[in-house]
Amino acid sequence: MTRVDEVAYRDAYARETDALVLDVSTADAAPLVVLDTTLFYPGGGGQPADRGAILRTSDGRSWVVRAARRMGGEIVHELEPPEDGELPAAGDRVRIDLDWARRYALMRTHTALHALCGVVWRDYGAQVTGGNMEPGAGRMDFEFETMSGDLVGEIEAKVNDELHAARDVRVNVLPRAEAFAIPDLIRTKVNLLPEDIAEIRTIEIVGLDLQADGGTHVANTREVGGIHVTGYESKGRINKRIRLELVDPA
Repeated sequence: MTRVDEVAYRDAYARETDALVLDVSTADAAPLVVLDTTLFYPGGGGQPADRGAILRTSDGRSWVVRAARRMGGEIVHELEPPEDGELPAAGDRVRIDLDWARRYALMRTHTALHALCGVVWRDYGAQVTGGNMEPGAGRMDFEFETMSGDLVGEIEAKVNDELHAARDVRVNVLPRAEAFAIPDLIRTKVNLLPEDIAEIRTIEIVGLDLQADGGTHVANTREVGGIHVTGYESKGRINKRIRLELVDPA
């Protein structure tokens, strides 16, 4: 069981918090720090890990957190190696300062991709075969045999209609049996959820989409703004890729 309070999974809007350093390791190429509380999303499901900084409360010394990842059941923070070699120590009190602009862009992007997935599943019955994102842009692969400019334009318009409908986005955690009783909860071609997970986190765009998902999202689709499809391509006989970028809210 993790020792760490992983705030991002329940409050994606938290930007700063205090924490206690539990452990520091220098065995890897970059120093790794475990905190008793973290705001950092460790990456997964196509969403990159967060970045930011930690500041020691006693003297204001700061370290850049260039990535986070899950290791041994806990989230570890990968520091940019400091030039002077000084690192935080177990027992230090620190302040976490998340790179909020980047996180918020990823939240908006992730919700936009779920809206895309929801529209494609609802109107075309196509499952997801892959996906990835960066702040403000992303791509998803679907089980389409054919794709055209007209079809992509139609999909873009439908996704924007859904985003502009200002739909609430809800996070829930359900017992595994209850979650898997929901039809079509898993939209990917392959179920990637480990069998030993007892609880399933879900993301619902109310009235459009409900999926198992571990990432961070905005609270309402109006925060996304809109999308613009920047390209599409074939990645196989029944595997087509749609690329998009965000359009900022008016």
